[in-house]
Amino acid sequence: MTNDSRPASQDDSGEGAKTKLRELTPPQIVERLDQYIVAQEQAKKAVAVALRNRWRRLQVDESFRDEITPKNILMIGPTGVGKTELSRRLAKLARAPFVKVEASKFTEVGYVGRDVESIIRDLVEVSVALVKEEEQEFVQERARREAEEQILDLLLPGSRESSSSDELEREPGLFESEVKESNSTRERLRKLLAEGKFEEREIEVELTKQVSTQMQVLGPQGFAEIEGQIKDLFSNMVPPQKEKRRMKVCDARSVLTDQVVETLIDHEKVTELALRRAEQSGIVFIDEIDKVCGKESGGKGPDVSREGVQRDLLPLVEGSTVATKYGSISTDHVLFIASGAFHISKPSDLMPEFQGRFPIRVELESLSAEHFFRILSEPRNALTRQYQELLAAEGVTLLFDDAALREIAKLTEEVNRTAENIGARRLHTILEKVLEELSFTAHEKQGETVTITVDVVRDRLSDIVQDSDLSKYIL
Repeated sequence: MTNDSRPASQDDSGEGAKTKLRELTPPQIVERLDQYIVAQEQAKKAVAVALRNRWRRLQVDESFRDEITPKNILMIGPTGVGKTELSRRLAKLARAPFVKVEASKFTEVGYVGRDVESIIRDLVEVSVALVKEEEQEFVQERARREAEEQILDLLLPGSRESSSSDELEREPGLFESEVKESNSTRERLRKLLAEGKFEEREIEVELTKQVSTQMQVLGPQGFAEIEGQIKDLFSNMVPPQKEKRRMKVCDARSVLTDQVVETLIDHEKVTELALRRAEQSGIVFIDEIDKVCGKESGGKGPDVSREGVQRDLLPLVEGSTVATKYGSISTDHVLFIASGAFHISKPSDLMPEFQGRFPIRVELESLSAEHFFRILSEPRNALTRQYQELLAAEGVTLLFDDAALREIAKLTEEVNRTAENIGARRLHTILEKVLEELSFTAHEKQGETVTITVDVVRDRLSDIVQDSDLSKYIL
């Protein structure tokens, strides 16, 4: 596949969605994030600048480009205020490979647990899937046309126009009029196929089935890369199997299209582009970084399961080369965003070297009742709209009074204050409690309009909220 035929979101630098990045200025990025995330203006500006700097770096002369490294971000704030959502939405905007990991799931090399280099291997897997999806979209129309030709071959064997001259050479006795008649018949069939006349007709399709090896290779920590190579080796030793199956034309169309798509994609090019994209625009979100703050305990030295994780993460953040099954990848230009609540510890408890690799510090504010009201009413994916769409499937029109939403927001703030503060995640529990009865009986209310008023909210929640013991267990 030539560069000219490659999707517009890819270029030779491997930077994903370069055209889109050029169009998005920091204020526009913040505006897009505002559609999904309420408040946290400082954090939005920080990530918007980080994303724009990705594009700016690509405009720098190539001789100096590698000298510019991303400015990693440390987000500080309680749970449920939008730290993860900010990073996820940022990656979607840039069509960039994105992985989210919890720092507490990793252990120092030599101990049982996940190896930190698996973060980068996961990032490459995401990048490969992302680039492959773009290539599939790009060749989809061409594959659909080829699948249609294959269906016509099965409906009228030997009727392809491209083979008519070959047939005349191989069979001199074949009259040209017969070939033309065959082509004319094929065109009539094509028209009928486009009109959907053959959708229920059964044809026999030859499918290529890749044999997968179901095996598990046991080994020490960090063995995952070798295990993947061993599995690939065994898979390649087993040739793909051909299988004939009878199916309707409507089903065969999608199956054949998918099969043709796989043959049209240049998998080596996909791998090459994916590695570059992971290197140049990958984003790694490390949550719960406060859980790996090393603490001195009675002069016995740092906890190996905590500070040791920082020491292992440090080379990735500083820039190192990690081997993956698709090839080696440098982490010099991967953007790392770390976050933590830091209730017990503080950022200064992190290793000095680790702190130095996160120069941008952003403190996210706790959410108030007004924030909760905006979360329920403003975002494109607001919880209220999610419930409206779900109940619309039952034919029920769900409406919310502003007073009811403000009451829910006030109760959310109150429960967060008296119980554990889990931020906006509390809204999920409270809304589910308010709509529990309606969700259970929605199938009986088809065609009805149900309005959630402040009285309904108070009726469903007042007793629970007033009883602190109940609210801790139920809300």
